[in-house]
Amino acid sequence: MASHLANIFGTEQDRVNCSFYLKIGACRHGDRCSRKHIKPQFSQTILLPNVYNNPGHTPEGQHLTPEQLQADFDRFYEDFYIELAKYGHLLEMHVCDNVGDHLLGNVYARYEWEAEAAKAVQALNDRWYAMRPLHSELSPVTDFRESCCRQNEMGECKREGFCNFMHLCHPTKSLVTSLNASQRMSRRKKQENGAGATEDGALGWVPGGGGAKSADDGPGGWAPSGRQDADLGWVPGRRD
Repeated sequence: MASHLANIFGTEQDRVNCSFYLKIGACRHGDRCSRKHIKPQFSQTILLPNVYNNPGHTPEGQHLTPEQLQADFDRFYEDFYIELAKYGHLLEMHVCDNVGDHLLGNVYARYEWEAEAAKAVQALNDRWYAMRPLHSELSPVTDFRESCCRQNEMGECKREGFCNFMHLCHPTKSLVTSLNASQRMSRRKKQENGAGATEDGALGWVPGGGGAKSADDGPGGWAPSGRQDADLGWVPGRRD
């Protein structure tokens, strides 16, 4: 019996634990789900739900071209990657393009060590972004290949944004390459200096930034690079 329960754990045959929550870290039924959502005490992966506001899903953004939509997402991705990399070695970051409430704008980040993920969760729960407080939690997701919709990757998903599996926004490859190189350079410099981490948690070289650090005018949030409009910027002050 114990062997059978171990084999079906986290699968659709498991009548106790929610397979969607274990695979995706989110469930469309939320707290009303008839199966258990076991929140991990330790994990390399963190979740920030409902963060990215894709203008392509808004009436105001219908007139934007694909190039403008991609540029908007690249700015968001770069900004968030730099911020999340302050807390440890960031292995991967993914942003959902779904429109269902439980996946809308979700940001997932996986660190090398569980302690780095825990540090990020603690810090980000006191931050604001785009005039909204952030919520961060540890996620049970370990393999994003199991979380993503394979039909969407082949362009065949008929549920589109309402799919219960992840549909991801993809940054440009050159941006990802630059950010990964930035993180490697920063870690190499810290190792050469014999320090485990920089005092201010700076990422190091930032693509297009001339070596300057990302702007941070207070403990409550940070300023998206290249954006001056108030609805997309940071809000100072901690959450009460």
